[in-house]
Amino acid sequence: MLEPGEVLVEVELATVCGSDLHTVSGSRPGPCPGVLGHEQVGRVIAVGPEAPRCLDGAPVVPGSRVVWSVAASCLRCARCRAGMPQKCLHLRKYGHEAWDETRPLRGGFATHCVLWPGTAIAVVDESLPAEVAAPVSCATATVAAAVGAAGPIREGMRALVNGAGMLGLTAVAMLAASGAEVIAVDPHEHRRDQALRFGAAGAQPVGSPIGEVDVALELSGSSEAVQTCLDYLAVGGTAVLAGSVSPGPAVNLDPERLVRGLHRVVGVHNYHPDDLRTAVEFITTHHDRHPFADLVAGSHSLDDLDIAITAAHRGEAPRQAVRPRPLPFSGDGLLP
Repeated sequence: MLEPGEVLVEVELATVCGSDLHTVSGSRPGPCPGVLGHEQVGRVIAVGPEAPRCLDGAPVVPGSRVVWSVAASCLRCARCRAGMPQKCLHLRKYGHEAWDETRPLRGGFATHCVLWPGTAIAVVDESLPAEVAAPVSCATATVAAAVGAAGPIREGMRALVNGAGMLGLTAVAMLAASGAEVIAVDPHEHRRDQALRFGAAGAQPVGSPIGEVDVALELSGSSEAVQTCLDYLAVGGTAVLAGSVSPGPAVNLDPERLVRGLHRVVGVHNYHPDDLRTAVEFITTHHDRHPFADLVAGSHSLDDLDIAITAAHRGEAPRQAVRPRPLPFSGDGLLP
């Protein structure tokens, strides 16, 4: 039975995120066994006592099509009270937790997922393609957090986006929609071409001169890319680092240049519930203006999850789709 504040969701579609690949490859520690997956869209099947509310204030009810945050927060600790629930002292993350026989459904690569209390939940429109909705739970919301951390984006600002993968292309679209002149940097020609389709004014290979920028977003995790973001900031510019989630070489930071340039360097990890709301609003309005659906390939069953992981490793598309085959649900329990 569902505990107070829990929600049972039938997974419609999940996508293979780069974080899943890092866990599978061993480049990032992860519990084993466990259920991976944290980018997904689904439909609410049942709600436990003390039903939570969606981000728009409406109660979570069976039948709602939803996306949910990558993490659940306690909402009571010092960090939560300080406005940083994404760094909760008791944070639990979908697709990152050790297997629990009493509550095994805590990841997106399953027929169903049980949402913890303290999870941000957002309703998504029925017309939104599942391939577009699923990445909102991680990629789109993370980009919303990064763009928000850069401060107000004004018409005519120059913005640099380092890395034109799933996050980078989304960032290009968000920044361009706010009126920025966006320059994308990526070593791969096909990704640079995609950036132009998502609204970039220019797309450059790594090492090309860029000129000063007002905003620089680093989404690749490359130390060289971090250095580029710092080196090209104009006076009053902001660098937002979101890709460096694994140890890497240090970069040079000239404190005099930072001081005299009035620069800001901001780190983004996980995201605030408000960022999930922003992400849903953005993708609902803009998904048909750019080829977001084309960024997700495949239609793998859970039995073929290894094939989806292999295809994602090969980089055949920014995301691979996993379509679970839902089992019959019994209202008397979590599983038949």
